[in-house]
Amino acid sequence: MNRICLCLPTDRACSATLTAIHREAAYAAGRFGVAVDLLVLDSCDESVRAEHARVLAALPPAHRVSVHHLGEEPQRAFLRRVIERARVPEPDRMLDLMLPSGVSYGACTNRAFLLAAALGCRSVHRRDSDSAYQLHDGEPVFPVHHELPWLGRPAAEASAGVTRTDLAPALAGRPVSLVGASFIGELSVDIAEIRRLDEAVYHDVVGLWAPADWPKERKRELVEESFTGAGTAPFTGDRSTLTLVDPMRVDMCNVAFDRDVYERFPLSPATDTIGSDYFLLHLVHDATLPGILHNRHIENFHTPERRTDAGFHAYQRRFVKFLLSMLHLNHVYDRLAAEGPALLDERQHLRTGRVAQLLRESARLDRAENIWRLDRCDTAYRKLGGRYEEFAQRLQPRRERLLAEAERDVEDHARLVDAWPALVDAARHTAPGHTPMAAPAHGGG
Repeated sequence: MNRICLCLPTDRACSATLTAIHREAAYAAGRFGVAVDLLVLDSCDESVRAEHARVLAALPPAHRVSVHHLGEEPQRAFLRRVIERARVPEPDRMLDLMLPSGVSYGACTNRAFLLAAALGCRSVHRRDSDSAYQLHDGEPVFPVHHELPWLGRPAAEASAGVTRTDLAPALAGRPVSLVGASFIGELSVDIAEIRRLDEAVYHDVVGLWAPADWPKERKRELVEESFTGAGTAPFTGDRSTLTLVDPMRVDMCNVAFDRDVYERFPLSPATDTIGSDYFLLHLVHDATLPGILHNRHIENFHTPERRTDAGFHAYQRRFVKFLLSMLHLNHVYDRLAAEGPALLDERQHLRTGRVAQLLRESARLDRAENIWRLDRCDTAYRKLGGRYEEFAQRLQPRRERLLAEAERDVEDHARLVDAWPALVDAARHTAPGHTPMAAPAHGGG
């Protein structure tokens, strides 16, 4: 029987989301006959984690659904066993890349990838704790409906099950490697207040994630499209396209990857950097691996914590670090696009060594463009005044450190890419180290 991993990383209270994602797991098992490992990677404090455990324990049993709820200590113990078995260089450093002390969107998903390998899953389906499922005719709109039928199968087979096909016939024999959609509702990045305060400042700041040499019109188009997802229109009926999926059309709260992708290449372990978990979307697209883009978009919302002073400053720092990361990532993305299908070997697998080489090249880029980005951010935030000006003042003495972190983050990504095959192989032979909350054989589903 096929096994899949439906994953929810969280560092916030999300009892309602846990209940909802369990329903999606039951839907997947009941409709598609798969075994579902519902994996909750919980980085919350002890009291919130205990509440999550109570919620999960009280859920009705679902046939072929096993719930795995791991706090950071069980995750760390699993990773130590994997790293020891893999015999990779600098094991303590590798553990820090897999489970850093700071927030890392890529690292939490990388842990899910290794745990999925340990559980024998053929795909990972990721959701986020600050999102919810749409309702249609009173029923939840589950993305797994589109993710499960075709993931990992040849694109030629999937063409009969989608609304339309926009894929070159030469790619029909390649596997469907990614299935995804986006979100509706609030901006995916919590910067809407900047736009309300000053539209011109918003355009200036958001435009900083584009390459510096782009013309103004192209930057303007990027700004208008950025972080808006699928807009606000609710779901009314299914549509799906077999295609090379545009990374701008997919959000990481609503995506599924085949194991031949994530078992070959990890996400960036960068800390305190929004968008650090999007690299695989670009890699799959540029390597010309087929995917399915559908319209079962998830509802996005922002949690109240980001509105506090501490939450505001932490989030704005993550946003600035995202802007700085783009110096390096834009360089890599340009070269991935240029190499295209040459990124695949004769078995249609990703040539990971070549991508790691591109990452290392990008770490040596001149800092001048990022110094310019920090200057523009400083001017923009001071113009907004209030707590934005205060943030700019706090940022000033940290400039050199931020520039160095942007370089180190891409070097760390390359280091993790080198170690990834050994880590995945070790994970396949390492038990997660806990007893899952599994439904009895007669459970409903």
